Amino acid sequence: MATVSLKHIQKIYPNTEAPKKSKKKKKAEDEEPKKEYKLKITDEGVVAVDDFNLDIADKEFIVLVGPSGCGKSTTLRMIAGLEEITRGELYIDDKLVNDVAPKDRDISMVFQNYALYPHMTVRQNLEFPLKLRKLPKEEIDQRVNEAAEILGIVQFLDRKPKALSGGQRQRVAIGRAIVREPKVLLMDEPLSNLDAKLRNQMRAEIIKLRHRINTTFVYVTHDQTEAMTLGDRIVIMKDGEVQQIGTPQEVFNSPVNTFVAGFIGMPRMNMFGGELIKKNGKYAVKIMDAEIVLSEDKQKNLAARNVGERPVVIGARPEHITLNNVEGSMLEGVVEVSEMMGSSVHLHLNAMGRDCIIIVPTLDLEDNSALASGANVKFTLAPNAIHVFDPENGKNLEFAD
Repeated sequence: MATVSLKHIQKIYPNTEAPKKSKKKKKAEDEEPKKEYKLKITDEGVVAVDDFNLDIADKEFIVLVGPSGCGKSTTLRMIAGLEEITRGELYIDDKLVNDVAPKDRDISMVFQNYALYPHMTVRQNLEFPLKLRKLPKEEIDQRVNEAAEILGIVQFLDRKPKALSGGQRQRVAIGRAIVREPKVLLMDEPLSNLDAKLRNQMRAEIIKLRHRINTTFVYVTHDQTEAMTLGDRIVIMKDGEVQQIGTPQEVFNSPVNTFVAGFIGMPRMNMFGGELIKKNGKYAVKIMDAEIVLSEDKQKNLAARNVGERPVVIGARPEHITLNNVEGSMLEGVVEVSEMMGSSVHLHLNAMGRDCIIIVPTLDLEDNSALASGANVKFTLAPNAIHVFDPENGKNLEFAD
């Protein structure tokens, strides 16, 4: 059990060790793929994490999420002590630990690749960190048996890792971390090597686990489904900077910018070019010839910031778009692909020259053939779930300062 506080944390990698360019011309198939992120380069070097601030409560489950290279794993490794902090302060239980060795921070870490000792049995892997601390044999046996019971790996205690499946190995890796009864448990993309079915199972296991052990969790993932289902709060990162911190519901319902809006939610939020106008003293959005008056809470948020009429980017999630609504508020599109998902149909439209996805519950459909490829459909956006963003900086105008 512990609180963790990160204050103005910055990580800069010196560029003195930049790789030399090869004179040999690469073949097309050997060329590196384009990165999903932008590197910030200063006179000191490459900025991997910039001005990271976060207070984590005791027993809280925090998820760091973002695309590859956004700095989330680097942040986790700084908490662990595996990376030096360039600037800023890291506190665990109000104690400054910037210069405290990893072994003295009372933390455990679960890695993506399990990191088990292949020549040891499961029991020996679990015992190893406790033997290093020279605990009595009785206490070691008790902790190992309790962890094995919690994680459902009792029957595997005498096996070696090579005889286990990926999900079983990850359970052992988690078990080895929790037997130490750490104040903070760090998890770096622990499910990314598992197939989809195992990931779902392990997500459920981790949710159960956090209610059975008195530990603060910090979890890193690039999978927004993991972030939404596991985290008490989510920290969304991009290019080494925090974009938004909030509960899963907060970041889903109130994204602060277009990046968060597009990253959280599956399928991603639809974006349309349009205008924010005032109609009879009320804010409305105009897309082509359609005008939609916004809900009362959005009226208050925009009025409080004295937002004027202007061009905007209009966002609406696929589940917040309705087919065949009131005439006069209609947008039109042509169905390109219709995906039957069981409880719903995902319609991929070409609307106003842009791709648009609508989720339609199958219970609302009387005739599926009306949504076949090439069909013309009309739709409108839910007034209480429309987001208006600044087209230049991407900020949500309801919350922008």
